[in-house]
Amino acid sequence: MAKGSIEKRGEYTWRLRIDLGFRPNGKRNRPSRKLEIDDPSLMKMSAKCEKYADAGKKLREYLDDRLADFKREVLSAEYIRPERTTFTKFVKEHWMPKYASDTDNLSEYTLVVYKQHLSNHILPYFGTMELDEIQTMHVVDFVAYLKTPEARKDGKSGTLGSNTQRYVLRVLRNILARALEWKFIKSNPSDGVKLPKPPATNVDVYDESEIVDIMKALNQQPTQWRLLILGAFLGGLRRGEIVALEIKDCDFKNNSIMIDENIPAKINGRHLLKSPKNETSMRRIKMPEWYMKELHDYATKTWKKQRWDAGTTWKAPEDRQFLFHKGDGVPYHPNTPTARWRKFLEDNGFRYIKLHGLRHTSATYLLEQGLTTRAVAERLGHRNERTLLTTYSHVTKSMEERAAAEFDRFANRPKTNI
Repeated sequence: MAKGSIEKRGEYTWRLRIDLGFRPNGKRNRPSRKLEIDDPSLMKMSAKCEKYADAGKKLREYLDDRLADFKREVLSAEYIRPERTTFTKFVKEHWMPKYASDTDNLSEYTLVVYKQHLSNHILPYFGTMELDEIQTMHVVDFVAYLKTPEARKDGKSGTLGSNTQRYVLRVLRNILARALEWKFIKSNPSDGVKLPKPPATNVDVYDESEIVDIMKALNQQPTQWRLLILGAFLGGLRRGEIVALEIKDCDFKNNSIMIDENIPAKINGRHLLKSPKNETSMRRIKMPEWYMKELHDYATKTWKKQRWDAGTTWKAPEDRQFLFHKGDGVPYHPNTPTARWRKFLEDNGFRYIKLHGLRHTSATYLLEQGLTTRAVAERLGHRNERTLLTTYSHVTKSMEERAAAEFDRFANRPKTNI
């Protein structure tokens, strides 16, 4: 018959132990569990006594009940024997090699982002804690910490954006979910913890007069950069999509370009080439005839001259012909167009909107010109129209108001009897 014992370990801490005899290897088999008293009335009693025999009746009954629960759990094989596994040890010895490194679970780019959040935020906070000691309140406290300036590690002022906070917690939840799945813990302490609210959608775009001025200023830019920026606006392209464009993607006869690859980042000195973020992001986009003519001239003249001038310094594989490159055939890092765009705006005195804002500007302009939300959603590669309606609600609302105003001329104005 398994025997149980209760031993005081700290002011409010007790150890429950079940004696199951000896293991086949001759060692004692005595599962134990730490029990922390958090009931205010019991805490007073726990603080006053030195051992179980000194405890008041109410505290002894509580401890006896917890010991009985623990004993049933052990004997029913539901008990998970705790290992002295810290959060860091679990991440490095289990989560990383057995889950995160498998591209079926996390893409190469996603893993890079996960590692950044682990290094900057999660491991410094939870790293030395043992997995089975992490409680829900620890996660709640971590959520609160992420909202403070101390959580920011890039040297900038202010706090982390709510999207970044949400992403960090997503990484933490993933790790704890694996710990639960692999029975390192009995429950996931992050379950039920609310994520920070997503930021309100605030789309900043250029109006038509600003677009005209920007287009004029672009005429003074080198051909390569002019075509790159125009492509981002006219096609509503993401920066990773524009730097991944190749000559083979251009259908000059039908004035269209194919979006079938994306360069979201550079990893270990190499560009990460991957398919677009979802199936609908892989698309063919109709472009203005004048733009495709200029792009054709660039591809058949300027690009070929760049290739010739590079000679043996050309680094791109022979089967890859990236339209926008550094002079050696290697495509630009996605951050490069961003930096170039910012400098262009500063040099010409235009107000700053992110390069991605050209994508929003393109969508807004097309909606205001009367294109359907479905057509614009397909052009931008959105998975469904709901995303478009949410992001550009300010546009669709004004369109609805204009549509309603169109019927004012049918107003029934009764004659006035005098």
